[in-house]
Amino acid sequence: MELVRLIDDEGENRGEMRTQDALDIAIELNLDLVEVAPEGRPPVCRIMDYGKWRYEQEQKAKQARKHQSTITIKEIKFRPKIDPHDYATKKGHVLRFLKNRDKVKVTIMFRGRELMHPERGEAILLKLAEEVEDLALIESRPNLDGRNMIMMLAPLKALTDKPDAPVTETAAPAADVPAPAPPAEESTSENAASA
Repeated sequence: MELVRLIDDEGENRGEMRTQDALDIAIELNLDLVEVAPEGRPPVCRIMDYGKWRYEQEQKAKQARKHQSTITIKEIKFRPKIDPHDYATKKGHVLRFLKNRDKVKVTIMFRGRELMHPERGEAILLKLAEEVEDLALIESRPNLDGRNMIMMLAPLKALTDKPDAPVTETAAPAADVPAPAPPAEESTSENAASA
């Protein structure tokens, strides 16, 4: 005759009783008898709806995963003698990564004698950091590591709190694009007047 300490479905301690008696009470309530503390003397059993309990645990775990944010690190590589157009393209990639709330590892790769002038690489990295300061902060300053100079950029906290913030940033430059068009129309009207 094995004894168990029984806790009923309302959380009340019913004391020690035989296992079969506890099982009969659980069957009578149309619930399950679950051993919750097997190492206890006597073991502790609880009357509960086990299926419902498992479902609730799965929902809690799912909710915890939903609110968990994963941080990904994207890397972009530059050269010390980078063309302005290539720089602008890579800067666009950095901006896209930051707007997606990813950290960015910016690397300057030196080859041969380029390593004699690390200040050129540092100038490129600091220029990039200055241009994206409204979206990112420098997590680690430019640091020479062998033949590479590395700097880490992290998205700003305000950006992660407000996902609409980057949209307003990109909308402002688009409004500036049509501005040069009106002077071209004026020059056409001048040409028509002189003809």
